[in-house]
Amino acid sequence: MTTPKSTGTGAINGPLWGAKARDWAEIQEGQFAAGYHAVLAHAAVSPGTRHLDAGCGAGMATALSASLGATVSGLDASEALLEIARSRTPSGDFRQGDLESLPFEDDSFDIVTGFNAFQFAGDAAQALREAGRVTRPGGKVFIMTWGDPKGMDAAGHVAAIKPLMPAPPPGAPGPFALSDETALRAFAEAGGLTPGEVVDVDTPWHYPDMAVALRGLASSGVAVKAIAHSGEEAFTAAMTDFLIPFRMADGSISFGARARYLVATPA
Repeated sequence: MTTPKSTGTGAINGPLWGAKARDWAEIQEGQFAAGYHAVLAHAAVSPGTRHLDAGCGAGMATALSASLGATVSGLDASEALLEIARSRTPSGDFRQGDLESLPFEDDSFDIVTGFNAFQFAGDAAQALREAGRVTRPGGKVFIMTWGDPKGMDAAGHVAAIKPLMPAPPPGAPGPFALSDETALRAFAEAGGLTPGEVVDVDTPWHYPDMAVALRGLASSGVAVKAIAHSGEEAFTAAMTDFLIPFRMADGSISFGARARYLVATPA
């Protein structure tokens, strides 16, 4: 049965992540595409696979999954992002809602993915319990987050944003909290899941020029929050300083990034 609708964090996250939906879809979402491909290959997605992407954003991962023959569904807090997801995969079932209260029946999916998603829920453990509930027995839940920040170029962009953000609540986890394998496993267990394999994936970021890079980096919900707090000028200056060392002779910008995903099963 479907759990009753509850008040989650969608009302907060939706406006943040949907504020620059088109820039996110066209520039930034694809920077983690290597991670999407790796997870879909690991899950052996094929015709008949039932796939839910929780926190689906503009639907790049579900479009890739549908191209492999999967029947796809997506949930996101932002209607602006969902409109793009629906245009990319008209056959998909895309719904607006909260990760903490998925509007799907028990045992509905073979795989549930959360690409940099579950950690943004106000109650992450409840979001993971919901992911487990809608996954069939023997199915898999994939939790993807940042990889180890040590030596990762992209970690510098996170560090550059930090001073522009409002002060976090005491004890709030940092952006790389789940990059630690022990913490990632504990995160899954707290949501009633049984953690399995952990896999690292190189996900290099590339932009054709500085202007596009700045638009892409400004499109995440985190960036939108930073801009609202400190101003667009301060954000642009901080990102420009970060990007300059990675500018190539042709004006393009490239730097390294890593994702890490955990494969879990419902307990």
